[in-house]
Amino acid sequence: MSAPLSIATIRAGIEAALADTTERLWGVRPERVVLERPPSLALGDLASPAAFDLAKTLKKAPRAIAAELAGAAQLPDGVREMRVEGGGYLNFFLDRGRLVAAMLAGSPPLPACPGKVIVEHTNINPNKAAHIGHLRNAVLGDVLGRTLSFLGRSVEIQNYLDDTGVQVADVVVGLTRLKGVTSEDDVHRAIAGGPLPDGSRHPKGLAYLCWDVYADIARVYEDDADAVEWRVQALHAIEAGDNPTARIAEVLSEAIVSAHLATMGRLGISYDLLPRESDILRRHFWSRAFELLKESGAVVLEDEGHHKGCWVLRLTDSPEFAGMDEPDKILVRSNGTVTYTAKDIAYQLWKFGLLPADFAYEPFRPDWNSGAVEEDEIPRHVRERPLWRTAHGSGAPGAPGFGKATSVVNVIDARQSYLQKVVREGLRVLGHPREADRSVHFSYEMVALTPRAARDLADRFEEEYRLSPEDEKKPFVEMSGRKGLGVKIDDLVELLLERSRREIASRRPEADDAAEEDARAIAVGALRYFLLKFGKNKLIAFDFDEALNFEGDTGPYLQYSLVRADNIFRKLAERGLVDSVEAPSEPGDGWDDDLWALVLDAATIPEVAERAVDSLELSTLARHAFGLAQAFNHFYHRQPILNEKDAAVRSRRLAVARIFRRAMSQLLELLGIPAPERM
Repeated sequence: MSAPLSIATIRAGIEAALADTTERLWGVRPERVVLERPPSLALGDLASPAAFDLAKTLKKAPRAIAAELAGAAQLPDGVREMRVEGGGYLNFFLDRGRLVAAMLAGSPPLPACPGKVIVEHTNINPNKAAHIGHLRNAVLGDVLGRTLSFLGRSVEIQNYLDDTGVQVADVVVGLTRLKGVTSEDDVHRAIAGGPLPDGSRHPKGLAYLCWDVYADIARVYEDDADAVEWRVQALHAIEAGDNPTARIAEVLSEAIVSAHLATMGRLGISYDLLPRESDILRRHFWSRAFELLKESGAVVLEDEGHHKGCWVLRLTDSPEFAGMDEPDKILVRSNGTVTYTAKDIAYQLWKFGLLPADFAYEPFRPDWNSGAVEEDEIPRHVRERPLWRTAHGSGAPGAPGFGKATSVVNVIDARQSYLQKVVREGLRVLGHPREADRSVHFSYEMVALTPRAARDLADRFEEEYRLSPEDEKKPFVEMSGRKGLGVKIDDLVELLLERSRREIASRRPEADDAAEEDARAIAVGALRYFLLKFGKNKLIAFDFDEALNFEGDTGPYLQYSLVRADNIFRKLAERGLVDSVEAPSEPGDGWDDDLWALVLDAATIPEVAERAVDSLELSTLARHAFGLAQAFNHFYHRQPILNEKDAAVRSRRLAVARIFRRAMSQLLELLGIPAPERM
């Protein structure tokens, strides 16, 4: 049984026809047949430069080769004409009516691919409220996971929690040395909304309070160098476990993880597994990986120089580190402490199933109301998605099979590029070159704030976001958790929600639950799209006015195009017309280019998704969605539907509206942008 007609099957048919014909005519089979979109529909729907690729081998003019191919190749299913254009391009014109009919019938899910992809993203230190820089990581990882699933990959989403690191230790020091906390009971009271022993509290919860504590203890360290010893003591106590300091850290981390999950959850972001660094330590992942590295000879104990007493991963001879003044990486310091990179190597080995050890697992239900978010703000699909974490004890039965991936994508900002290379090289020197090649660093630039956006936040949240005169003159302001400078995600969403509510109220005065749901959808759509529309290597300066504009390159513009399409079918039903669309049967000129261009853009979503994943440039998806929305709005204004008297013309236009509605819904789902009922 042949596959349903689609752009993918048509492309595959063209590629096979050209490859088979080339082999039959000249005994040469190309490794790959390239297909492109021509610059205009007058030149066709797809074009191949195959003749140019063959010209050197066959020692013929490309146009002559193209003419022979066109004369000998059989037209694949779904192609009505093949022409030779320009200097030797083979251009293909599709059977428009048949492809429209196939798209109206609905596309089956893409076939499943073997193996599993682990996407690790978010990874916020559980020590304070999350800021907007964390959100770009989470949104990129979330959209990558959605797109991989759409393309038929099995995907596992992990959010690694460094619950024993320096950042957690610093907040514990701040709580115990500055706030009078003596036990986990003090932390539990603060989680429940009560004050800390010094009387301090924050109306938005412990995560917000710890934001200030983190900045306060950083200032203490700057003023008193001896105070840094407090951090060292706290780190040792947390790693040792089963002591008051470790228990405070554990209760603190769990509460702030719940706050982070609620923050991300209100934006539609969810996870499968929360691996904890404390469990990597408890289950001796690093010691097992360390033995493997020592057996391979990849690490050496330095006995002289400034690395004396350290265990070092030798990278001098690796081409990837050529030209660096100091390429070798310390994995174990002279005082015996293990670096983050060392633990990351062990963790990466586990992800691929290459470590002779595993976690135990237990279900984890966050306290959705533990921070600045109300539970009803979090979409049901997020709240109901099964979430597991690594367990300190024997775990719970029925856990899925985590790890054992065929490829791994780590979403980490560009500043960590060197360390990610070291992790990859660690796998390679251990004799796992394939897994090293399939260890992908999804790198991206950071998020800053325009001074205008900072003023907007300061007007709403008072002095917390007030900039200095020097920062006011800058084009953007970078964030620093240690200095207490940063935009908390929940504050950002709150201000977006307020503006979204005002916009909706100006369009429909009645206030109801539906209006509130639509306001949330618009706020989330504005924020997610703003973080996605820029290339991954571009620093983003967030601006409220730009993000929430209902016109132009914004999330609300995409949402409005879908609402407009929905309204067509709503009005169709109100007029008592049958909500059905028959695909017109005439091919070729029965479909004008405006209609056809929109159909073709809708049909190529899988192709665009594949390209976005291959390049790890998810702005490709956002750009495609924006272009499709523009095309639909142009079509909507130029080609009326409901008042069209000619039944055949109306049917074609309705077919295009339905195809657009399905395609835009699909793109918004991939981008994680909710679809409002009304705007």
